[in-house]
Amino acid sequence: MEAALKIFAVAVGGAFGAVARYLVNISPLAGVFGKFPFPTFIINIVGSFLIGFLMIVFADKWAVNENVRIAVIVGFLGAFTTFSTFEMEIYSLIRDREFMTGFLYLFLSVFVGFIGVVAGIELGRRV
Repeated sequence: MEAALKIFAVAVGGAFGAVARYLVNISPLAGVFGKFPFPTFIINIVGSFLIGFLMIVFADKWAVNENVRIAVIVGFLGAFTTFSTFEMEIYSLIRDREFMTGFLYLFLSVFVGFIGVVAGIELGRRV
């Protein structure tokens, strides 16, 4: 029964994360910087920050039920962040010979995403 509840928590969180991701992808952010996949970039940076922040806050600061933690971190953030989409967008940019945009997107996503995780951890420690 406990395993089924965890699976349900992941499914519910994942449903909300997928919808949130879709909403960002259809927002006015799309096309802001030409071919640069800005919505996916924002999703990955926000997701990186949130996972860093929530891992600390849920573990050290707030008494959070394990199923809620799993729903938010595994379900919501797992569906919200878009690493496979990120990889496909880099491939498409390279295929279309948009080498500079592809490299910039790859570098910024990894570098700024890492900064997001570190910033989330630091903020989580200070809450």
